[in-house]
Amino acid sequence: MRTMPFRRLAPSALVLCLICALTSSCLARRRLIPRAGNSKALQTADLPTLLGLIRKQYDAIQNFSAAVDMVPALGTTEKNHITEYKDVRAYIRFRRPSNIRLIGLMPLVRSTMFDMVSDGTDFKLYIPSKGRFIVGRDAIDQPSPNKLENLRPRHFLDALVVQPVDPKTSKVILENFTDEDNAYYIVQEIRELPDGNLRLLRQIWISRIDMNMARQMIFDDAGNVLTDARYSEWHNYDNLPFPKHIEINRPRDEYAMVLDIVKMDINKGVPTDQFVLQQPEGTTLQKVGEPPAKGPAK
Repeated sequence: MRTMPFRRLAPSALVLCLICALTSSCLARRRLIPRAGNSKALQTADLPTLLGLIRKQYDAIQNFSAAVDMVPALGTTEKNHITEYKDVRAYIRFRRPSNIRLIGLMPLVRSTMFDMVSDGTDFKLYIPSKGRFIVGRDAIDQPSPNKLENLRPRHFLDALVVQPVDPKTSKVILENFTDEDNAYYIVQEIRELPDGNLRLLRQIWISRIDMNMARQMIFDDAGNVLTDARYSEWHNYDNLPFPKHIEINRPRDEYAMVLDIVKMDINKGVPTDQFVLQQPEGTTLQKVGEPPAKGPAK
């Protein structure tokens, strides 16, 4: 009886057989990856396009007036102590390039909780409950034990109006951070120091689902987080996109803010007198870095 000779399959044939076996209906299945209820295909973009999106958002807004619901939180998770203040209504005024004013009202009674203004370099902060009128530079050299005194209008400005990357002073690197739970482009802004070392300045996260900014992180010289701002629920206000929900965390200064926009007018003009804050009579003047002056203002 004649038998069939044994034939060795070529390596390519073996691979083909293995693939066919593994892709049969009993051994393989297709699994969808849900992303916050969105099943749309992820969008793609290169670095110049993303930098253009950041620049376009910045250039579009010359000024705005907003009423927001605010939840201030004083303290830090590192010290296991956070105090939140609910039901705070606040009003924000902004005008390019760097004028910003914030007025926060106490819960329920709606009296002034704080009033602060900045031109981008110097600030004034009025705290009625303390009878204090604080002035100084926007930069914080030494955080105050009184967390409310660490508030700076500039911090809100940096979070609400994301500055574009300046190619003359910074270098940029693009990271595609996409996995089963995340889908972001991260624009890393880096500066080369005179000694040749590199410093991470910022990260700007852009969602690959809708191409809106989702997060901005600002770092100090040692790589610690100065500002961690998160943006969501983007809406059109006066035909311009802006996030309705904003979370601002300042871990070094031990405070955070959650803002939900109630009403917003963009590019309708904000007069100069909206950025004028005079020291009220009967308050004590304090210059940042100096002890409070003796006696109230007359």
